[in-house]
Amino acid sequence: MSTLPPCPQCASAYTYEDGEMYVCPECAHEWSKTAASDGAEPAREVRDAVGNLLKDGDSVTVIKDLKLKGSSLVLKVGTKVKNIRLVDADHDIDCKIDGIGAMSLKSEFVKKS
Repeated sequence: MSTLPPCPQCASAYTYEDGEMYVCPECAHEWSKTAASDGAEPAREVRDAVGNLLKDGDSVTVIKDLKLKGSSLVLKVGTKVKNIRLVDADHDIDCKIDGIGAMSLKSEFVKKS
């Protein structure tokens, strides 16, 4: 049996070693062997345009008009976004906006309400 740790992101048991890293073939997450022995990776901090720390479930306000890619809609300044979810991607925030639907935002264009 394998003594490799499961993936910390998706809990897959099919991880493998690649040099000094562990790799998950299911979600492509990579983490160092030292992080695996410590028990956890350092938490990523997401901050808004003003520098406030954001967390899941926060409400934010858009601070700049944002044109929505692939659409003629514009997300206006002052739009309130409730119940955000932080993700580890280029766009830090996943949310649902009334009248528009599900979308991703960058934290640099919002401030905490």
